[in-house]
Amino acid sequence: MTTVAPELTGLARWEIDPAHSQITFAVRHLMVTTVRGQFKSFSGWVEFDPAHPESGKVEVTIDAASIDTREERRDAHLRSADFLDVEHYPTITFVSKRIEPLGGNRYRVVGDLTIRGVTKEVALDAEFHGVAKDPWGGVRAGFEARTKINRHDFGASWNVALEAGGWLVGDTVDVFIEVELVRKDAV
Repeated sequence: MTTVAPELTGLARWEIDPAHSQITFAVRHLMVTTVRGQFKSFSGWVEFDPAHPESGKVEVTIDAASIDTREERRDAHLRSADFLDVEHYPTITFVSKRIEPLGGNRYRVVGDLTIRGVTKEVALDAEFHGVAKDPWGGVRAGFEARTKINRHDFGASWNVALEAGGWLVGDTVDVFIEVELVRKDAV
């Protein structure tokens, strides 16, 4: 378990620093390669005590239209009704229900993920990297998390059958989250 200096503990609200955070994903393409991408715009907060992360709460909102796979035609298709349908569902949200300690600095964060207006419970495997004071007098904390989702569960079922068998786009999406949080006010 990470030891946290007593002056850095206590229940507080922490906000995601988007300049030092990222939400990325990976999905199979043509059954032989992996396409990776990211969401460029998101915000969120965590309410927790670094000495007891399992007592925390998490809420994140992602601008679905900010999807970026480094290929504009693909990104436009991902924004369409075939996938994210950003015209009708501009945001993706995650709201935690509970945080389960797994030992050491590892936790399972269970919560509701909403994509395309469909809400499903998902579990993220998370690791707490600790807390540090920054050079400007602020206090920061670091986490990383990952999960897998099935895009069909959220109504993103578009696909094309391949002549040799299989599908153009994989069903499973691997999600990777790395966040740096900035401590705001004590709760």
